Amino acid sequence: MADLRRLAEAVLLPGFAGTTAPDWLRRRLGEGLGGVVLFGRNVVDDEQVAALTAALRAERDDVVVGIDEEGGDVTRLDVATGSFVPGPLALGAADDPELTTAVAAALGERLAACGVTVNLAPCADLTLAAQDPIIGVRAFGSDPAKASPHVAAYVTGLQKYGVAACAKHFPGHGAATEDSHVALPVLPRTVEELREIELVPFAAAIGAGVRAIMSGHLVVRAWGDEPATLNHVALTDVLRGELGFTGAVITDALEMGAVSGAYGRHDGLGTAAVRSLAAGADALCIGGAAFDAETLDRITATIVAAVADGTLPLERLADAAARTASLGTSPAPASIRPVDRTLGLEAARAALRIQGSPRLSGVPLVVDVRTDPTIAAGPMPWGLGPHLAELVPGTRVLNVGPDDAAAVRSAAREAGSVVVVTREAHRHPEVLAFLGELSDVDYIRVETGVPGTDFGAGDRIDTFSGSYVSLRAAAEYLA
Repeated sequence: MADLRRLAEAVLLPGFAGTTAPDWLRRRLGEGLGGVVLFGRNVVDDEQVAALTAALRAERDDVVVGIDEEGGDVTRLDVATGSFVPGPLALGAADDPELTTAVAAALGERLAACGVTVNLAPCADLTLAAQDPIIGVRAFGSDPAKASPHVAAYVTGLQKYGVAACAKHFPGHGAATEDSHVALPVLPRTVEELREIELVPFAAAIGAGVRAIMSGHLVVRAWGDEPATLNHVALTDVLRGELGFTGAVITDALEMGAVSGAYGRHDGLGTAAVRSLAAGADALCIGGAAFDAETLDRITATIVAAVADGTLPLERLADAAARTASLGTSPAPASIRPVDRTLGLEAARAALRIQGSPRLSGVPLVVDVRTDPTIAAGPMPWGLGPHLAELVPGTRVLNVGPDDAAAVRSAAREAGSVVVVTREAHRHPEVLAFLGELSDVDYIRVETGVPGTDFGAGDRIDTFSGSYVSLRAAAEYLA
């Protein structure tokens, strides 16, 4: 029974609170727990992360250490400053796969120095639905033929320094109009459409040797009513059989609404864990929210009971544990170095799309329009104002909500130039209304998300990313 319990825990990757590992977690790692996933709440700086992962590895040298470091809008290492590299959509806009490889290699080298063994990136999703609430700039584009070389290039670059890449969210989230963090999306796709569109970037990732693929909590009706994470057809028949993937399948966090809504956020996690393992998943992410030993005990007990009663074959659990362990290989030792944004700035500059003549004609007023970040990104520094204020003395910065158009109109009367900065304005009716109220103000638009199509002519810069370097590149262009 002790060996079975160890196997059950070997497939679990919980998150935890704090910048040091709690005692219960260190003890369980020593007893065979598969590993952990790090989030922004666990990060101060690279030196602290390296010390944290060293402490985890002191309990067992093959501990899996995962992190969600996509670059761009989704960053954990740079949660306090904004990412040192632009996101995937910006890299796709720059359209230089060699540059994508170089950016991913720089990220992989940094993660290796921090002691991370698997990065939950890149997104092999495509940006397909205008109202998609969660992928957007996290994808390399909307055309599978153009995005796929970047997915492959990213995998190649990231894995150069021994950090495993994890392409996500299989079979592809971009056509969904619901966020699987809170609901269960149903993809409006036939199997034939998936083969021609969504599955193409995943095939490219597999061709590039990606070591892991993350399942998405997404329903494809032709495969049944279960989301891919719990779906044998999706994970075993299609991903492993049709696409030939032999690496580790990692689930998206099981406590997300798409799964926990069906099984219960706490007691039902064990049931979801068993069903995902039976479907063909290997490593189970269970810690997007803060986690504790009692929850881990319940999940482990449910897996053990499922093996005991025949619901989950022992061979399947042992196979999943072995694939999970394959992601615990420590990267080649590397030294922590100061973060260098040079390459990221180069990529961000190459990604800028310029419309009209967006140049300043006087000391500017910068209007950073607030909208809530996605759940995947979470709160982090955003806005052009601080960058332009540093480059152009006298710059005035307003950080406003969509209800503040009157204040902006008043301030604009005294400005030499006005710059209005938005984040996926087309998805926010209140922001579109805000822009409509500024129709008689002569301003430069800077859009940092997926560009909309509703704005007509005018002076405009699209950055395709809200990263530190993308905002800096736009500010440099204006200055």
